Amino acid sequence: MEKEIMKGIVLAGGRATRLRPLTLITSKQLLPVYDKPMIFYPIETLIKAGITDILIIIAPDYSGHFLNLLGTGEEFGAHFSYVVQKEPNGLAQAFILGQEFIGTDSVTLILGDNIFEQDFSPEIKNFKDGAMIFAKQVHDPQRFGVVEFDQKMKAISIEEKPISPKSNFAVVGLYSYDNSVISLAKSLKPSARGEYEITDLNNIYLKQGKLKVNTFDSLWEDAGTFDSLLRVSNYMAKKSVK
Repeated sequence: MEKEIMKGIVLAGGRATRLRPLTLITSKQLLPVYDKPMIFYPIETLIKAGITDILIIIAPDYSGHFLNLLGTGEEFGAHFSYVVQKEPNGLAQAFILGQEFIGTDSVTLILGDNIFEQDFSPEIKNFKDGAMIFAKQVHDPQRFGVVEFDQKMKAISIEEKPISPKSNFAVVGLYSYDNSVISLAKSLKPSARGEYEITDLNNIYLKQGKLKVNTFDSLWEDAGTFDSLLRVSNYMAKKSVK
């Protein structure tokens, strides 16, 4: 059987209220991280992993800014498509909005404000089926989806923003899924927050025994706050000097 093609989605919707007044000017994902727009980083992560057919999900506000900046993707050696997300109803909604784009292929979703130093090419290129997510130890796990591992470092639970985290391993904004993700996303019910949670999606794969969790220890920033945006900008500035 021929290996499925891996497509990519960059989720760059939302209102980014935490970054106002900056996001009254343009989208969060278009703000500068040192010397280039934030969204360049997740796009480069996908392209580095061999994914060049990419759907970019954007909010209605400033949608023209994305088109003017990114265009068709030709300058990146890729092909970009766009879908407008009218309301930010959770990360798992990306697979419903992207159903036509995904077709019968596998897909890797990356969040437009997540910046990585790690090269995930080996893991993504070797992905076959089920689901694959990544986790990193953080000092504030209650802000994220949290993975609990057993003594053999096998994932046994995932909780979204728990008050009492069972570990300090946070799920980062990079996820690979086989094609069944579309039907599974459609089966989800909104959480108490009114969102289609990607943690619920990951837990379905976990219960099916089809979820792989890879841990890593290099740079990861969720650049959605003033502090994290400044921190990663300073990091990239220092890195460019070396």
